[in-house]
Amino acid sequence: MSSVLTGEAVTLSQTRTQLTSLLVSPAKLKTLKMRVWIVFVLCLAGHAMAAPTEEEPIVEEPIVEEPIMEELVTEEPVVEEEPEVGANPVQIEVGDFDEAIEIVEDIEAENPCLNHHCKKGKVCEVDDSNTPMCVCQDPSTCPAAEGEFEHVCGTDNKTFDSSCHFFATKCALEGTKKGHKLHLDYIGPCKLIEPCMDVELNEFPLRMRDWLKNVLVTLFERDEDNNLLTEKQMLRVKKIYENEKRLQAGEHSLDLLAHDFEKNYNMYIFPVHWQFGQLDQHPVDGYLTHTELSPLRAPLIPMEHCTTRFFEQCDADSDKYIALEEWAACFGIKEQDVDSDLVI
Repeated sequence: MSSVLTGEAVTLSQTRTQLTSLLVSPAKLKTLKMRVWIVFVLCLAGHAMAAPTEEEPIVEEPIVEEPIMEELVTEEPVVEEEPEVGANPVQIEVGDFDEAIEIVEDIEAENPCLNHHCKKGKVCEVDDSNTPMCVCQDPSTCPAAEGEFEHVCGTDNKTFDSSCHFFATKCALEGTKKGHKLHLDYIGPCKLIEPCMDVELNEFPLRMRDWLKNVLVTLFERDEDNNLLTEKQMLRVKKIYENEKRLQAGEHSLDLLAHDFEKNYNMYIFPVHWQFGQLDQHPVDGYLTHTELSPLRAPLIPMEHCTTRFFEQCDADSDKYIALEEWAACFGIKEQDVDSDLVI
């Protein structure tokens, strides 16, 4: 897998706390990985809000006074003005709501940054014409870290107090060679990461494939409200869940994992495609960048020292992008089974 923190999806403090508690047992490590991804997927789930329908304007019947017979004078009928089409007649009659709306509009006009989004490391400011724009945040304005668990390590092997400090620093280096190479490496203070040996690199995808399959099965079991997986994803995972030959979650030897992959190969095709789709978000273009890989790799590196080398190996043509075909090959998926339609 290649080095890069959804999003756009877990908080650094929560992830660090969970990682620290699982340093001993491989079985607990497997549980942690699953929890990290479940939180990541939950963060991605969104709910659209339906726009309220407009009320039909109420038009009162014209009021016509009876003519005064004694003076034989017929007065003109008195007709109240009709509200403009689309206006709320209650607001027109009361009047107070109009004033409130104008105040809200004035506030928004005075502070256009309220609805202006900036990426990490930048904050919104307005120029002389009151136009919102994103500028690099001053690292000194970042909240102070509450503890070591908020620290992050950059690819320059420098420890930053928090992700806020890191992204603000990276923003200030935009346009420079150093800034182009600087990325978030992993969660936690920088430390010595043991070199990944060839034999360990070959073992890494065995555990990752099994973990991905179990993450999907867990999401399927917990998706009572149908907001963790789409309908198409549910159908795919249901077949895996109901397969009696499925290797149950747990601590298994590498030999057993290798045998299961060979025997139940078809169960692993969709999980590998699914993970690619979860990471390919900014933008959705069929390629994974260093930044898009960050939600997965940043929590894993302190626990899996082959993570960085694995990502680097996936980028077969060394163009800094990992295509679906390269990703699938890293996990042992055959070329004829790579299908972009499975990235759903």
